[in-house]
Amino acid sequence: MQRMNDEERQRVLAGARPDTRAVRSGQVRTAEGEHSEALFLTSSYVFGSAADAAARFAGGGGNVYSRYTNPTVRVFEERIATLEGAAQAVATASGMAAILAACMSLLESGSHLLCSRDVFGSTTMLLNRFIAKFGVDVDYVDATDYAAWEAALRPRTRMLFLETPSNPLCEVVDIERVAAIAKAHGALLVVDNCFLTPVLQQPLALGADVVVHSATKYIDGQGRCLGGALCGSRELMEQVVAFQRSAGPCMSPFNAWVFLKGLETLRIRMEAHSRSALELAHWLQRQPGIVSVNYPGLPTHPQHALACRQQRGFGGVLSFTVEGGRDAAWRFMDATRLMSITANLGDAKTTIVHPATTTHGRLTEQERSRQGIVPGLVRVAVGLEDPADLREDLARGLYAASDRSAT
Repeated sequence: MQRMNDEERQRVLAGARPDTRAVRSGQVRTAEGEHSEALFLTSSYVFGSAADAAARFAGGGGNVYSRYTNPTVRVFEERIATLEGAAQAVATASGMAAILAACMSLLESGSHLLCSRDVFGSTTMLLNRFIAKFGVDVDYVDATDYAAWEAALRPRTRMLFLETPSNPLCEVVDIERVAAIAKAHGALLVVDNCFLTPVLQQPLALGADVVVHSATKYIDGQGRCLGGALCGSRELMEQVVAFQRSAGPCMSPFNAWVFLKGLETLRIRMEAHSRSALELAHWLQRQPGIVSVNYPGLPTHPQHALACRQQRGFGGVLSFTVEGGRDAAWRFMDATRLMSITANLGDAKTTIVHPATTTHGRLTEQERSRQGIVPGLVRVAVGLEDPADLREDLARGLYAASDRSAT
């Protein structure tokens, strides 16, 4: 006799705390009784009869095709939805696929989308070069200028989109305030929560309508797989599901399984990333040759008080401007010996990148200037190495960037 069936287990978990839900929610065991989540690597499912096939295709429940549903992906969706406090989640092939799905399913030709100016370069490219082709007007505002959000609204504004903290300048936006602006206008607020994850910030609880994630980053945590997710109400997510089933930007079952393993250690990792990033940000601020440091955990950060109020930590990403422009920034990066020069973030290994020529390199010079992406800007996503070793690595970079020895 079973001690507890899956339905009883989920009832117990409904009242559990976030750390417990991150490890156990959503799992349905097969007859084999596996302890780890089962990995269903299949493209399709066998129907019991022609009538059963017809019933499933008509929406009668059950799996049809892994572009539609997959048991492993479903567990990941249930778990990330639980952590974000959402009614439903939809897993996608990447973080950019999640943003695409939000736009294609929740906007229409003639809609107006209002976006914060400091966002990931690929997000700007997607909106300007592709979403705009479908008759959606896109405008950008200074994310922390709330009067500008209000002033830029139009009768056809249907969506406000923002990152907080932003990539790569780490601006922090008051989610509650922008959510109130959106709701008063009848628009949706979509928040990219990639930098903090639901462990450190829950935008839905602050009034956002949809949260998007690049699961590739901190949810994976080791730079192995691509994936994304959207979280929100059932009504909104069902619109996303309809787009997903037809367009096909779905998550691989194997990747979903990897992300489930990542979620089990997410809180521990996010706290460690945050501690080390704060230590390094303080150190960088004291160094000659560093023009400025962008990190919400610093008391000198313009939105530090807001970050303390809105977040449960400051995250693992920081950026700084090296004196001497692009050439100095490149010398800095090339001199490091531990940090990986790669565009990914959220990894156990610390990564370093030059945004102006990589993540934001496809933007025009004017677009980069508007976003504050200066030639000397360097972004570091602090990993899980000993911060003392990382500090020594940064010192090597500082020495190479100028003719003065770092202290």
